[in-house]
Amino acid sequence: MVAMLFIYSVNAGSAELSPGQVFMTLLGKGEERYKIIIWNIRLPRVLSAVVAGAGLSIAGCVVQTLLRNPLASPFTLGISQGAAFGAAFAIIALGAGSTHSTGADAVIINNFYLVTVFALIGAMASTVIVLLFAKLKGVSPEAMVLSGVALGSLFSAGTVILQYFANEVQVASIVFWTFGDLGRASWKELSIMSIAIGAAFIYFLLNRWNYNVITGGEETAKGLGVDVEKVRISGMFGASLITSIIVSFLGIIAFICLVAPHIIRRLIGGDHRYFIPGSAVMGALLLLASDTVGRTIISPVVLPVGAITSFLGAPLFLYLLFKGVKG
Repeated sequence: MVAMLFIYSVNAGSAELSPGQVFMTLLGKGEERYKIIIWNIRLPRVLSAVVAGAGLSIAGCVVQTLLRNPLASPFTLGISQGAAFGAAFAIIALGAGSTHSTGADAVIINNFYLVTVFALIGAMASTVIVLLFAKLKGVSPEAMVLSGVALGSLFSAGTVILQYFANEVQVASIVFWTFGDLGRASWKELSIMSIAIGAAFIYFLLNRWNYNVITGGEETAKGLGVDVEKVRISGMFGASLITSIIVSFLGIIAFICLVAPHIIRRLIGGDHRYFIPGSAVMGALLLLASDTVGRTIISPVVLPVGAITSFLGAPLFLYLLFKGVKG
């Protein structure tokens, strides 16, 4: 299904290319303008959707397992808010936002890598603080989630304060960055994300038995010789790192890391031999489908993929929340 959607997504768009033109272009025999559209615009975007969706989903899968909390995800640790604060700081304090003279692209990020670096720093700061609480104070998984929520609130407040002292262009630049946008990724960003997510995926699979044991309870895991604290901290750091990289490159893409693991758990169960690969496939499918809908539903206008994923994830989040309260 992912392969079929991939082919359709490469073909879909305002340029209205036929499947034959796309196929010939991929073989290197198409017209020059088609090569630019396919190789420089659509393929990096579609592949970024697959890679980022898989990365966010496996990160959510691991975090939910390690914290034994169905509402846990990297974003509940304040990662997205930390990234937004870092990007806002770069735009306002370091002047990374500017304007065009045209209306359609009036606001741009004129130093994209500066914003990316500071977004990554902000995202990882939240992760490091939460992990330090866990390491030094020995807090429970529930307390780790609550500390992440508190940090998210703190970073959000910092972003609001920065915006208060910013001018109109800087505020617009911050809003522009927070829209999740797969079109920002070039082949270079795609390569970095692929390497990081591939390494994390292998590491998570190597620890699949540890995750299965932890699912049965910490006491059981310790009785079977699993170093729960070490496995939890290393897994949380890996999940947070790949999420930070994705967020810093593409902006905030909500709910994929929460929705995809829940869907795949209902389909195939919680055995991490299949749960982790299944989550990767489901995350890739959901993000690719969301981006395709955003590009085609009111074409040629492209809706931000972050808004589409929020429409998908918010109802499930509320369902899980009310189900937990009822229980």
